[in-house]
Amino acid sequence: MQHLLDRVLLGVPPGDSPVTHVERLRPRAGTTVGWPEWVPTPLRDRFVARGVQRPWVHQASAASTAHAGGSVVVATGTASGKSLAYQLPGLTALLADDRDRVLYLAPTKALAGDQLRSLLDLALPGVRAATFDGDTPLAERDWVRAHGNWVLSNPDMLHRGVLPAHARWSSFLRRLRYVVVDECHSYRGLFGAHVAQVLRRLRRVCAQYGSAPTFVLASATVAEPAASATRLVGVPVTAVTEDASPRGGQTFALWEPPLTTLRGEHDAPVRRAAGAEAGRLLADLVVEGARTLAFVRSRRGAEFAALGATRQLHESGLAELADRIAPYRAGYLPEERRALEAALSSGDLLGVAATNALELGLDISGLDAVVLAGYPGTLASVWQQAGRAGRAGDESLVVFVARDDPLDTYLVHHPAAIFGRPVEAAVFDPANPYVLGPQLCAAAAELPIRPDELALFAAPTAGVGGADEQAGVAAVAAALAQLVAEGALRRRAAGWFWTRHRRPDVDIRGAGGQPVPVVEAATGSLIGTVDAATAHATVHPGAVYLHQGRSYVVDALAPRAEPGPEFGSEFGPEFGSDAGRRGGAGGRDPDHRSGASVALVHAESPPWSTSARDVTDIAVVAERDGFSHGQVRVSLGTVDVSNQVVGYVRRRLDTGELLDEIPLDLPARELRTTAVWYTIEQVALDAVGLDVAAVPGAAHAAEHAAIGLLPLFAVCDRWDIGGVSTALHPDTGHPTVFVYDGHPGGAGFAERGHAALGAWLRATRTAIAACECPSGCPSCVQSPKCGNGNEPLDKAGAVTLLDLVLSHVEPAT
Repeated sequence: MQHLLDRVLLGVPPGDSPVTHVERLRPRAGTTVGWPEWVPTPLRDRFVARGVQRPWVHQASAASTAHAGGSVVVATGTASGKSLAYQLPGLTALLADDRDRVLYLAPTKALAGDQLRSLLDLALPGVRAATFDGDTPLAERDWVRAHGNWVLSNPDMLHRGVLPAHARWSSFLRRLRYVVVDECHSYRGLFGAHVAQVLRRLRRVCAQYGSAPTFVLASATVAEPAASATRLVGVPVTAVTEDASPRGGQTFALWEPPLTTLRGEHDAPVRRAAGAEAGRLLADLVVEGARTLAFVRSRRGAEFAALGATRQLHESGLAELADRIAPYRAGYLPEERRALEAALSSGDLLGVAATNALELGLDISGLDAVVLAGYPGTLASVWQQAGRAGRAGDESLVVFVARDDPLDTYLVHHPAAIFGRPVEAAVFDPANPYVLGPQLCAAAAELPIRPDELALFAAPTAGVGGADEQAGVAAVAAALAQLVAEGALRRRAAGWFWTRHRRPDVDIRGAGGQPVPVVEAATGSLIGTVDAATAHATVHPGAVYLHQGRSYVVDALAPRAEPGPEFGSEFGPEFGSDAGRRGGAGGRDPDHRSGASVALVHAESPPWSTSARDVTDIAVVAERDGFSHGQVRVSLGTVDVSNQVVGYVRRRLDTGELLDEIPLDLPARELRTTAVWYTIEQVALDAVGLDVAAVPGAAHAAEHAAIGLLPLFAVCDRWDIGGVSTALHPDTGHPTVFVYDGHPGGAGFAERGHAALGAWLRATRTAIAACECPSGCPSCVQSPKCGNGNEPLDKAGAVTLLDLVLSHVEPAT
C-alpha cells in the first residue's frame, strides 16, 4: 500500500512531508491442522462450505482445550479467527443436546449483533441463537430466556437483567456449559474490576443450580493473557498465544501534522489538529477508492472529522462521495447505529470516522486503510485498530496521526516505542473497595453470602492458594464487616443477608449514574445520550453538542422531575479533562443527581466550539507506600480529589481563536482515589536555580507532560488520569506533583506509574527537551483541557525539575 500513501502525499515537497517514519510489516503465511476428531461432521461441513477448509493451529488448540473442560483464553491478532475457538466447542455441545446452553458476552452490542449474524448464517438445526440486551424488545425477552440456547449479551445485562432475576433463568443457568467472554482485553480499569466480580457472581449462581461452566475468552494480543484472564474470571485459565493465521503486508506510517500560522496560548506554535488531518486523509483515501476507517479519540472529534471530510469532497465537486462518509460513535440511538453498521458492512459507506466503538464492533472485511487520529491509550489498541484493515489477507495502509500533545509527539519521533515494544498487560483490581463493596451487596441480594464463599470474591493472581489468596479473603471479610456496620448487610450464622427491599444499584461502567438524555426542548425528541460523568463538561449550559453532523446548543442541564426511562449505554465513557475521568465527575453530586438530569438543547450552528474549564484540589488521606532519597520523596497512596467545572471557553471553528470565557455555577464533584506523587525540598530546588517563584510553572509543566506520557507505562489513556501540582502542599509541606487515577478507589494506573517511575519521568523529560518550541506548546507541556488555562508553565524549569528528581530516583528504579 505504499502507492496509496504516495498518492496521499502527492504534491507535498519531500522536505515538508508530515511522515516521520514508515514501517513495512511483512506478510505472514498461515498454518492449519486437521479438524479435531470430536467436531461433528455436520458442523465441520458448514464451516467448510463457508470457506474454512481447515482450522488454524491456534483455533484448534483453544477449541480442544475448551471441549475438554479447561478454561482457555486465545490471545491472537485481529482477524485471526478467534470466534472459531469458541464456536466449535459451543456448537458441538448444542448439536449433541440442544438443552445445553451457551452464554456469549461482548463489550458492545454491535459485536454481539455481528456474532449473532454469524451463527444464524450457519443455520444449524437445534441452535437457537438470540440477543438479550437493552435493545431486545420486552415481548422477545421471555422467549430468549425460555428457549434461547446460545444467548448473546453483555456484562451490563448480565449484571442488571440476568443475575438479579436468576430464578427466572434457572433452567438456562442449570444447563450452562460455556461462557464466552469476547474482547476480554477491553475489561480494564474500574470497568474491568466490576466485570471480574460480575463473573464471580455468575459462577456462584450457576453453582446454586448445579453447573460449573467452562470459560472461553478471546483477546487481542496482550501481555500476560493467562494471568489477566484468571484474574477476570477467578478460575485458572490456559493461554493460547501463537497466531497461526495469515496476514497481509501492511504499510504503517507515522504522521506529524504541519505547523499552522496560528499562535496559541502564550504565543505557542499550533499544529494542525489531528482530527482535522484525519478528516482530510479520510477524504483523500475515499477519492482513491480506498475503504477507510478513521479512529478519532472523542465523540465530538468523530463528528468533526466526518464533517471535514464531507466538506472537502463537496468543495471538490465530489458530492456523490461525500454522501458515502459518516461518523459513528456511542450515544447514537439503536436504530441509527444499526443503519450505519449495515451500510459499512455492505460497502455503501466508503469512509467512517469512529470512536473506539468500532475498534471492537463489527467484523468488517475488505478495508484498505485505517487512520488513527491520536494514540488510543494502549499499544494493544493501536494494533487492534490497525488490524481492522487488510482483514482478507490483502495489503493495507495504516496512518497514525499525532495529536499535538507530549505522548503523540514522542511516539512519532521514537518509532521503537511502537514497533519495538511488547504490548501491555490489562490493569484492573477486583479487590478495589469501591468495586468490592457494591458487588458484595449485589451478590447478597441475589443469594445470601455463605462463609465458605469468601474466596470466590477474592482476586487470584495465578489461580492457586497461598498468602495472596489469604490476603484476598481477608479483604473480602473486611468489606463484609464494613457493610454490616453500615446496615447494608445483616450477619447471621448462615452468612450475610441483604437488608433492603430494593436491589442495589451498581453502575459497572463507572459512569456515575444513568446516562443523561439530550432532548430537543421545542419538540421533546430524544437526540442522544451522554455519560453522567461527562455531563458537566460536555452538556453544560451554552455547550455546543454535535450529533450525526448536526449542531445543537445546550439551554440547560436540569434535574428531571421523574427518574424517567433507563437509556441504554452501549459503550464506556469517552471524555476528557485534565482532572481525569472521575476527577471531573462521578463522585458525590449533591445538587444534580447524575442519573436524574436532562440536557435541553436547540438546533443551532454557531461558528465556535466550546470546552469546559475546571479547578481541582487534592488532599492526602493516607500514604500506602513510599521511599525517600535525599531531598526527594516518592509516594503512593489514597487521596481525596475535588473538581468543579467553573466555566467554558469559546473558540472560532476556523482558526481556533479564543473568543471569550464564560463562568458557570455547577456543583463540585468529590472523588477518593489512588495517586502517585513526588515531593522535593525547596532547598534542593534553590540549588538548581528554581526559587519559590519559579516552582509553580516548572511543576505544572512537568505534571502536564507526565500525564501525557503515563500511557506508555500503564494500560490507560490520559483521560483515565488527572494531575495536580503545587509549590507548597499543606499535607506534604513541600512542592509536590500528583498524578491520580480518575476512578473511585483507583484503577491500577497510579500503581504502574509508581513502579516505573524512573522510566516514566525519563521519557517525560525527553519529550519536553526534544520539542522544538521555545517556551512550551501542546506538543510538550500545554494541555487543551487545563483548568488553569495553562498558567503558569515553565518548559525549561520542568526539564530542570525533572533532572533533579531523576538524579535522586533513577538509581533506585
